[in-house]
Amino acid sequence: MIRIHNTMSRKKEEFVPLEDNKVKMYVCGVTVYDYVHMGHARAAVIYDVIVRWLRRRGYDVTYITNFTDVDDKIIARAIEEGIPPLELSAGYIEEYFRDMDAIKVRRADFYPKASETIGDMIKVISGLIEKGYAYESGGSVYFSVERVETYGKLSGQSLDDMVAGARIEPDENKRNPMDFALWKAAKPGEVSWGSPWGKGRPGWHIECSTMCLTYLGETIDIHGGGTDLIFPHHENEILQSESYTGRPFVKHWIHNGMLNVQEEKMSKSLKNFFRIRDVLKEFSPEAIRFFLLNTHYRKPLSYSDSAIAEAEKSLSKLVNTVEALQRGLKSSAFTGNHDVVELCDEAEKRFGEAMDDDFNTREAIAALFDLSREANRLMNDGNLSKAGAKSILETFRNLDEILSILPEKQDGGGEELVEKLMQLLISLREDARKRKDWTTADRIRDELKELGIVIEDSKNGPVWKRV
Repeated sequence: MIRIHNTMSRKKEEFVPLEDNKVKMYVCGVTVYDYVHMGHARAAVIYDVIVRWLRRRGYDVTYITNFTDVDDKIIARAIEEGIPPLELSAGYIEEYFRDMDAIKVRRADFYPKASETIGDMIKVISGLIEKGYAYESGGSVYFSVERVETYGKLSGQSLDDMVAGARIEPDENKRNPMDFALWKAAKPGEVSWGSPWGKGRPGWHIECSTMCLTYLGETIDIHGGGTDLIFPHHENEILQSESYTGRPFVKHWIHNGMLNVQEEKMSKSLKNFFRIRDVLKEFSPEAIRFFLLNTHYRKPLSYSDSAIAEAEKSLSKLVNTVEALQRGLKSSAFTGNHDVVELCDEAEKRFGEAMDDDFNTREAIAALFDLSREANRLMNDGNLSKAGAKSILETFRNLDEILSILPEKQDGGGEELVEKLMQLLISLREDARKRKDWTTADRIRDELKELGIVIEDSKNGPVWKRV
């Protein structure tokens, strides 16, 4: 049984899909006017893992995340660069996929774009006007928040509280300062589309409501996004969607904590962001994913190079265990009698229980480390059997299908060549030690250490590992 913390109810709830084993899931995507940064990476990796786990548990998941490919920031950047806004956003969408592929985020089922859903949005906006929830003013259309008594049920705030805490842009066309734009009248020279209210473009909030309705239906199982979207974006989505359809919009709301830099949310507007492609120049995709997943998704996470470096150091312990198992199998080093069936079963059980408990990746990772420690103990004691080594490796591979924090198995002869060279160096060092040529033995050890490789003694003889 999977339990999910629902932002709406503020408690964990048993996850039961609306329709048999089918899951309809929507996550708010990015506004594509620049390269994506590590804050975007956190959300993408979290929901990637959530979708993987739901599918592992047998659910047929339809997963959608959108692109906002036309808005004020895109228009401003396009003017700076002297190119059409949709050309600018199309280029950054391509770069988005390059960065997501690089950090091993699997593709969603659909990536709807705002510019390609204009007709559907006009239909929804027209319906809201007809039902009395929206009004046209000065060529724009606004949602009237006073028409809905439940405004604020997701964030737990009253309308008065939200008015006091909001940054409201003055607009003489609004009836109420908290009313928000469903359709924005076009300014001279802006990209625009025809509508019953004149040339214009959609507001931000109406995009996601319309895309959910168009691709997934009136009510969806899971809607995700960052905590920064709870108000106003997700509150406004609820108003629009439920006013239009007369049905509940979302069954389970999931919100991930922010990635912070010195206690402030990482964002382009604050200019405190780190692009994914730049971080990848210093750290591996696996280290980045490990860093992002080794904290529960609902908690905030502080970003720094030193934090990822520490994560990479911790991850190397798992990698070393996997590599030691692989080397031992190749060299037929495992001659013990321990088949570790119960050990692997326990790791799988703990991993599953953690993921079923509100997708607790931190505890799931802890199960991998405990398995690693037991594997190392058995290897050092000489008790591990060949079948046991294979079982542990298979368990690592099976569980890492969810996390993708371990390096992918190398093809070709590169790793095999490294292994042969290391065995040659170890043999030369052992010969030097037998001759009591400590200078040569120490030189081999010290220069390997400078390359990030250490040699350790075990009951099966000297072994090497990366540090």
